[in-house]
Amino acid sequence: MTRLTQSNTWKALQTHTQALPHMRSLFEDDTQRFNNMSTSACGLFLDYSKNRATEETLSLLFKLADETQLVSKINAMFNGEIINTTENRAVLHTALRAKPEQKIMLDGVNIVQEVQETQQQMAKFVEAVSSGHWKGYTGKAITDVVSIGIGGSFLGPKIVSQALRPYWTGKLNCHFVANVDASSITEKLKVLDAETTLFVMSSKSFGTQETLTNTLSAKDWFLTQGGEQNDVAKHFVAVTSNVAKATEFGIDANNIFPMWDWVGGRYSLWSAIGLPIALLIGMDNFLDMLKGANEMDQHFLNAPLTENMPVLMGLFSLLYGNFHGAQSHVVLTYDHYLRGLPAYFQQLDMESNGKSVTLDGTQVDFSTGPVIWGGEGTNGQHAYHQLLHQGTALIPADFIMPLNSHNPLGEHHIQLASNCFGQTQALMQGRNYDEALEEMSDSKLSADEQVLIAKHKVMPGNKPSNTILMDKLTPTTLGSLIALYEHRTFVQGAIWDINSFDQWGVELGKNLGNDVLDRLSADTDATALDSSSNGLINMFRQGNI
Repeated sequence: MTRLTQSNTWKALQTHTQALPHMRSLFEDDTQRFNNMSTSACGLFLDYSKNRATEETLSLLFKLADETQLVSKINAMFNGEIINTTENRAVLHTALRAKPEQKIMLDGVNIVQEVQETQQQMAKFVEAVSSGHWKGYTGKAITDVVSIGIGGSFLGPKIVSQALRPYWTGKLNCHFVANVDASSITEKLKVLDAETTLFVMSSKSFGTQETLTNTLSAKDWFLTQGGEQNDVAKHFVAVTSNVAKATEFGIDANNIFPMWDWVGGRYSLWSAIGLPIALLIGMDNFLDMLKGANEMDQHFLNAPLTENMPVLMGLFSLLYGNFHGAQSHVVLTYDHYLRGLPAYFQQLDMESNGKSVTLDGTQVDFSTGPVIWGGEGTNGQHAYHQLLHQGTALIPADFIMPLNSHNPLGEHHIQLASNCFGQTQALMQGRNYDEALEEMSDSKLSADEQVLIAKHKVMPGNKPSNTILMDKLTPTTLGSLIALYEHRTFVQGAIWDINSFDQWGVELGKNLGNDVLDRLSADTDATALDSSSNGLINMFRQGNI
């Protein structure tokens, strides 16, 4: 048994949550529930009134946060203490968006100064490329950028670039490559011109298997298209901590951007990993995104728990996973530009909190990270929303929507909003049997048929959701939104007392994959593994003779 589940507050929450009334009743009993259970911060508005919660629920959750020393753990992260204990590292992605005048010391070095120097390096590079001063090997300006990475080095830049499409300068196109499947990079190279293409390789070690393989293939393509080894420096730059390998590859040392151990991949888009973003939207807009994230950092660090947006969202997620049996959480973006955001939050949350032991190695006896999934509204309403409304699983939902569209056109946005708000209402209130039967009263069906169909139209409701609104999707509000989910993830991990910043499961898959790769390339039968792995390896080898 863990200390957490043996606490009186945990046990009180178990009893309390079983006796909560239907949310319909909560709204009927409190006409001010929306006003009492909503808050604003950093350009975002959060309506959390459609949660299975009363004042007592919130009081118990805040008490749990106090007992697990959440505030102290927040301060420890911002102060650069070693909170990633299994890798003996500080966790300071917040320093990447710190204000220039802030001072954060780590091992005797003010890392904010290092971050500012890197941002200045990025700004000069972005200006050189976007202005056309940076020339390819034939003297032509760059028109296309290929970003090569994997995990956080790929997903963050891709999804943020997609989200900020209205802010693209129009001077460059960007293509993202992560999958080691040759089809991915091959299809992109087909439409590119080596004379005007720039490759940005992002790998801390300059040896990540997928990233290095794709980069080597890109280099081979470049050389077969007319470029020479001496021309590589004009078409390849790197974000890495391994300067030696990058320069050996042919990259000019002046075009190598640093990475730091105190930044995890899934938290790295604020660093030079975000170089593709800056190339597309310009450095000023990139800095505005950092500004929004910093504003959320300060809110998270300083706001009382009762008004703290990441804390509220983290506590509600914990509530449903640990006390209502929810095993997944859906993120629904009612904005086309934000359609990739659920995948980004999926990696952020599941790689961070997919753990099964506490910091001291004790096996947990409670549910940790849920499955995060989602999609774009209104598309999902004609697919998986059916499960949300009438399925047997409890799936909490986040609805995200800007009040104003970048593309106002006729009735499109008002219809989008009506769908978004209507879905949250339907999930909350549902439809009982009497209401369903009443709706059938004017039909031509017989009484028995009406009774039968009414049973099929019953929806239990009481399905929780948060609604996050912003005036408009901008670099600043996007920065705030992403930082909100970063800190929401931290809150849960802090209360569960797990390490949200390592990823040993990912490492195991890499190591075993490398072992299998050696056997796939061997000249003898692979017989040292389990029978399934051996059989699959031999089938692949036979099929590729």
